[in-house]
Amino acid sequence: MTLEENKTFMTFFIEEVINKKKLDAVNDLVYEDFIEHIPFPGQGPGREGLKFALNSMFTGFPDMHWTVNEQIAEGEKVVTRFTWTGTQTGEFMGIPPTNKQVEVWGVVIDVVTDKLFSESRIIMDTVGLLQQLGVMPGPAGK
Repeated sequence: MTLEENKTFMTFFIEEVINKKKLDAVNDLVYEDFIEHIPFPGQGPGREGLKFALNSMFTGFPDMHWTVNEQIAEGEKVVTRFTWTGTQTGEFMGIPPTNKQVEVWGVVIDVVTDKLFSESRIIMDTVGLLQQLGVMPGPAGK
């Protein structure tokens, strides 16, 4: 695939799987032995592990929506800078619903191999997320 095709593929994954909550689409878009380099707490290996992590996010934030802010591709890698928003109306990582709205930034380095999502490494502002949910103190004076 070309660099543009890889970026289009990852944007499609974000729209189809994350924004439309079509978890079953993972079966057609992701390698069975998918590698998550920075696993979500409790995430097992492979495609099923990715589905677990996504479902955990969907449970905690049913209205979660990702926006792609910037993408860069090189070889099989696609780097996406994103923000996501959502309201925590379900349990998330043991945190009961807070009904708080959040906006979280992140960067993900994904690998597309033979037209399938094969690897990922996500760096997300988890501290900011926990502060917005009110379960971790914010900066001084907040």
